[in-house]
Amino acid sequence: MSFTSTKMMQKAGVVSRTPVVRSAHQVRQQARSAKHQAAPSVVAAVVPQQQLSAAARRASLACRVAAAEAPAAAGADSSSSSASNVRGDIRNIAIIAHVDHGKTTLVDSMLKQSKVFRANQDMAERVMDSNALERERGITILAKNTAIRFKGVKINVIDTPGHADFGGEVERVLNMCDGVLLLVDSVEGPMPQTRFVTKKALALNKKVVVVVNKIDKPAARPEWVVDSTFELFMDLGATDEQCDFPVVYASGVNGIAGMSPDTMSETLEPLFDTVVREVAPPAVAFEQPLQMLVTNIDYDEHKGRIAIGRVSAGTVKKGIPLSICSSLEPGKVRPGKVNELFVYDNFSRIPVEEVQAGDICAVTGIQDIGIGETLCSKESPVALPTIKVEEPTVSMTFKVNTSPFAGKEGKFVTSRNLKDRLDRELERNLAMKVEPGETADAFVVSGRGTLHLGILIESMRREGYEFEIGPPKVITREVDGHKCEPYEEAIVEVPEQYVGSVVELFAQRKGEMQDMQPSIEGTTRLTFKIATRGLLGLKNALLTATRGLGLLNTIFDSYRPVAGEISMREQGSLIAFETGQVTAYAIETAQERGQLFVKPGDQVYEGQVVGVYNKSGDLKLNVCKAKALTNMRASQSEKKVALDEARIMGLDDALEYITDDEQVEVTPLSIRIRKDPSAKPSRGGSRR
Repeated sequence: MSFTSTKMMQKAGVVSRTPVVRSAHQVRQQARSAKHQAAPSVVAAVVPQQQLSAAARRASLACRVAAAEAPAAAGADSSSSSASNVRGDIRNIAIIAHVDHGKTTLVDSMLKQSKVFRANQDMAERVMDSNALERERGITILAKNTAIRFKGVKINVIDTPGHADFGGEVERVLNMCDGVLLLVDSVEGPMPQTRFVTKKALALNKKVVVVVNKIDKPAARPEWVVDSTFELFMDLGATDEQCDFPVVYASGVNGIAGMSPDTMSETLEPLFDTVVREVAPPAVAFEQPLQMLVTNIDYDEHKGRIAIGRVSAGTVKKGIPLSICSSLEPGKVRPGKVNELFVYDNFSRIPVEEVQAGDICAVTGIQDIGIGETLCSKESPVALPTIKVEEPTVSMTFKVNTSPFAGKEGKFVTSRNLKDRLDRELERNLAMKVEPGETADAFVVSGRGTLHLGILIESMRREGYEFEIGPPKVITREVDGHKCEPYEEAIVEVPEQYVGSVVELFAQRKGEMQDMQPSIEGTTRLTFKIATRGLLGLKNALLTATRGLGLLNTIFDSYRPVAGEISMREQGSLIAFETGQVTAYAIETAQERGQLFVKPGDQVYEGQVVGVYNKSGDLKLNVCKAKALTNMRASQSEKKVALDEARIMGLDDALEYITDDEQVEVTPLSIRIRKDPSAKPSRGGSRR
């Protein structure tokens, strides 16, 4: 809380003239102690809520919550009999945040300080990001489980993705936890994904502990961040109790935390203490029949499918027969058996004989188990409510490769191979859908965004698959008789001198600016509402307009009426005229037409896109033309033309580039763009 806000509250009579309060926990403790000296029930009436700053409203709210808790505390003795139905030795938490706000780094420090690793053990950075793609891209893609011990309490920790496209992972794992650590960057504050994951946690009534991370940054502004987070809670319709969130300040990379940014501990112990104190222990029903909702699926070459979930009631034991059912298929029950049973402890799976209600475990031996199904006792097969995630917003067409180079570089090339792989993906990726395409060898795959689908494509090509991808398309739906398309909230951080270029770029794509605020170090934060269709291919255009200095973050907002035709790409493509090997002689003249994707020695085929044309429309040219040989010696005065460096198109670049009449050829060795033989030729700038 800022000094100015405190003075305002003192003047209004909201708080007494005490030292500056900086954290939500201190605010609440001060309010609770003042409750015994004065009547806090009238605090809310002193000043209208809308006239107070965010910090002042938080303090006023803490007083109201403290007053409301007094009767509950007085009657605590009468409810002591229910206390035995909780697992006081366990806490289940998930760590949620916007991308790059330091979740996995914080987990690294938590694992180190809980003595999970030996003192001489060499531990890699971001140890939870075990997937190769996660390490390459520096983001978390899959939710993962681990556990640490603190003062006799086992804390099950779930590390979740931070990118909006992988929000389905977050929605699934929230079913396993009782509270969440909401990490917020000490400079950036709440971002689009922060809003999404917070909304889900509040809707499930999970206890939220706000962690202002990266507090060691020179430009850190923790007071503004806490106030902005409080405003976010208010905007999401949080209750008074939810808005009275505890705050911990931390630096994950340095492994320090504190209840105030000015008084930091040398360890993360204040964070551990807050988790144990604020997050409720799991409520359990030991005597009830077994119920365990499968929330995640893992795979092991020797053990097969591994079902992961939290035991809601009863006890699951190794070797026992059980029943499997789902709320989506009432009355349908099939048998199963637990071959092996594991719990998470100290960054590994520990085999155990039984797991009681309240703990998170992994079960093997059921090869047809799926996410959202319930493991029950044979005597009482009652399914728990299944897991629901938000619908996909973007689709792409996957189909068998039909280019002239088809089958030369891939191991799995048939439609059956493609279908089997997509079916396996559906078993664990609830946010994805697969439907039949227009032909027998085509499949329409829907997901949360181009990154969500792009990770699947990259994973498949690394596994040896060869196929073609159509351009991304938004999924429309009927709302009140009107055709609507998905809209997203886009936040752009950009240096002040490029604000005009960004506003113009979004205006061309029918974006509406909602807010413009000064940020830090000469940057401005712009907020837009824009159709998802307008975001397709925007990343490269934004980097060009801002000289590579613009940062874009988006999150799904709502479905709105279709925005109409949107201009996507003004430049056309350079298309190979014939099949053959690219020559330096041909590139000398071809590079004058635009930027090329190929270099001398590359193999190309007729119809392949080999570059970006400087003008609108497409241009066919011959990049395989060889210099005619004669008996005349070349003149020494002939000038040698320097060849421009070819632009290497990665998968993300290709998906950003293609338009309606183009497609991407994906193989384990190459990424090529080609014109769709079945599409009409382009006659001008690309529009969608």
